[in-house]
Amino acid sequence: MGVTGYTLDNTTGKFEAYFTNDCSFNLEGSYDLKYKKTISGTISKNRLKDLSGVSVKVWLFWLNIVEVYVDNGELGFSVGIASASFPLGNFDECPQCGCGMDCGERDGIVASS
Repeated sequence: MGVTGYTLDNTTGKFEAYFTNDCSFNLEGSYDLKYKKTISGTISKNRLKDLSGVSVKVWLFWLNIVEVYVDNGELGFSVGIASASFPLGNFDECPQCGCGMDCGERDGIVASS
């Protein structure tokens, strides 16, 4: 499932991206993530900010990811009060709804490694 459409205001950088459905998945056995059918925010060089529709589960609570940024070869995620960064290489593969990076064989197609 990928993006089915989007809007972008080239002047302000405000965007909306549209997906077929809401999506949730787990990454590295540690992070539960979900995004809604529509996500929005503001895009600029190396940064997505004012995000809406993307969240991560921290302990028992779902927190909104409000910013994603690239800095010194790492991809950073901010929930406002805290942030975490990971090497860009961790994102060479795109996660899939329901199974994240651990999809294996799905719909008769073997995920590339």
